[in-house]
Amino acid sequence: MGSQQSGKKETTSLYFGGGTPALAADRLGEIIDAIKEHFVITEGIGVELHPDNVTQDVLRTLKDAGITKISIGIQSFQSKFQSILGRTKVDVSAMKQALSEVPFETVSMDFIFALPNQTFEDLKADVDAAFQNGANHVAIYPFIDFTFTSSMVTTMPKKEKRELLDAITRYCMDRGYTRSSIWTFSSEADARYSSMTRDNFLGFGCSATTLLKDQFKINTFSVEEYCKRIAEEKLSTSLTLRFTPRQRMIYYLFWTAYSTKVAAGDFEKFFGVPLKKMYGAELKLAKLLGFITEENGVYSMTLKGAFYYHYYENFYTLSYIDKMWGIMRQEAFPEELKLG
Repeated sequence: MGSQQSGKKETTSLYFGGGTPALAADRLGEIIDAIKEHFVITEGIGVELHPDNVTQDVLRTLKDAGITKISIGIQSFQSKFQSILGRTKVDVSAMKQALSEVPFETVSMDFIFALPNQTFEDLKADVDAAFQNGANHVAIYPFIDFTFTSSMVTTMPKKEKRELLDAITRYCMDRGYTRSSIWTFSSEADARYSSMTRDNFLGFGCSATTLLKDQFKINTFSVEEYCKRIAEEKLSTSLTLRFTPRQRMIYYLFWTAYSTKVAAGDFEKFFGVPLKKMYGAELKLAKLLGFITEENGVYSMTLKGAFYYHYYENFYTLSYIDKMWGIMRQEAFPEELKLG
């Protein structure tokens, strides 16, 4: 169904993020139907799930609603890390049975790495267990200690974190898994799950974000104020960041690089200017430092480059997202947010 024939706009994907969308599992179908009145979704619909929600009844409800991809927040199958993270034991056999009875195009399982005293063997065991129990995709995210939480977990030193990330990456690649982003691997080439690598997106709901060609918006974190704005038929935007053209290019490159690859042709198509014209010197330096390789106009991260991407993404998260979320948890509509 083409967008011109239907009068609808084409969009690649629809994503229901956490909290816990399964609490509204019975309502997701009507939300999806309402969105499909205006959009043609070309690459599937994903939803995040808590392990406790992975039951045959919930999965059937989601599949009947049109969900094609699910992401299960396991964090770890091991009790020593579950207690650190405030998680309870996962009923692995029941989860595996439910996933076998109600299959999805992508079944992703999320894990945390760089936990205190976590070893390669610990992380390898979690990855193996995921692929043995219904997953065809795994995401291995670094532990991030946000300042507005009461976490007492100590962070892993940089050197150990790099060794752990490199080791699990080599293991997954040696097993023949496809690396689809900095922290994700799949046992099937077409199994993908990411809400981050999009040129533009629209966000609905409390704290949701929207990325447009020249600006980035974030909705209020206040449920009460969000509902009030919607009832008044007003936008629920709490903060807006307006990009200069060069800032937008940097934002594009930063999040496109999350996939470990940047295609010069895609950049030029989006911005109307060659990538090398804007960042030729920086790309040359990145190659000299061993961060990237280039082949046929596609720049790919090396293991070294992937680690330093992870390192600076963590810095960005703590210096920007952490501060923004901390303020917005206290104020529904801040006057401004200064970073420095």
